[in-house]
Amino acid sequence: MSIRLLTAAAAVCVALGLTVHGPVSAQQNVPKSAAKETMTPGGTRNDVLYFWANHMGMLRGVQERDSIGTLHYMGTGTISVNGQPCRLSRYDVSINYQVSGMRVDYACTLSNGQNFEETQVVGAEYAWNEAGGPGAGLSGKGQAVPMKAAFAERAIRLWAGAQGAVKAAMMAGENTKIGVEANKTTVTYPIPRVAGAVAKATLFNGPINGLCTRNCAERVEVRNGDVVTEFSYSNYADHNDPEEQLDAFFPGRIVEKRGTATLLDLTVTRTQTANIYIVVPVPPAVKNAGPAVAQP
Repeated sequence: MSIRLLTAAAAVCVALGLTVHGPVSAQQNVPKSAAKETMTPGGTRNDVLYFWANHMGMLRGVQERDSIGTLHYMGTGTISVNGQPCRLSRYDVSINYQVSGMRVDYACTLSNGQNFEETQVVGAEYAWNEAGGPGAGLSGKGQAVPMKAAFAERAIRLWAGAQGAVKAAMMAGENTKIGVEANKTTVTYPIPRVAGAVAKATLFNGPINGLCTRNCAERVEVRNGDVVTEFSYSNYADHNDPEEQLDAFFPGRIVEKRGTATLLDLTVTRTQTANIYIVVPVPPAVKNAGPAVAQP
């Protein structure tokens, strides 16, 4: 089974501003804003979400529909392993926002020279690790290890991402609230499938005509019970290969913290936002172990 494949049809769809649809879509129609963007923070929910998605280059076509269905990105930096910083030699992330799923495949070296690698997956209401490469546990290939306890952390990482955040805020409808703090727009929304987890995105308040200098996520703070995780985003750009530039913008640096501990400090080296074919099917062994949350 192909887990990630760039198809000519998908590339054509993106070039035309179209979307490849899945059975459960995280893509939303954002009503075209009747308001003119100003330097005043805050505004109506529809206006704020429109400007946010528009600044990131996610709205395509005459209908200005969110047409980013999948994402693949890679980077370098450090990740925390058992509380110790680990220098990354591989960090490869594949996301499907329509039929929600995220795979993080990484390898790193600790300060003592020990190598570590892991493939972490979250899909629908399941979480698991893959031993044996992407797609492990399917068709007799490799092993899928259920990781129920990791579901909330991984789902939060998916829906607090620079693109995932605006999508989750759109999906939440009236449960998404707009505020203003320190002259910056804030967007508060629930994390899908993680009961009680609430995210607050703080948007940049710089020049309107700059590349994501305004109304893109500067920081997303997620509170899940007593656990607070903060994601910081900076250096937005089109990180696609030169021949695949789409004016779809993504942060060049991602920092994830929990308290004073840095869980991830990543410099993004490459993205693919051309609606590549990404699937995150749940292996039978993981389904048999049961979902981490109740079925929606």
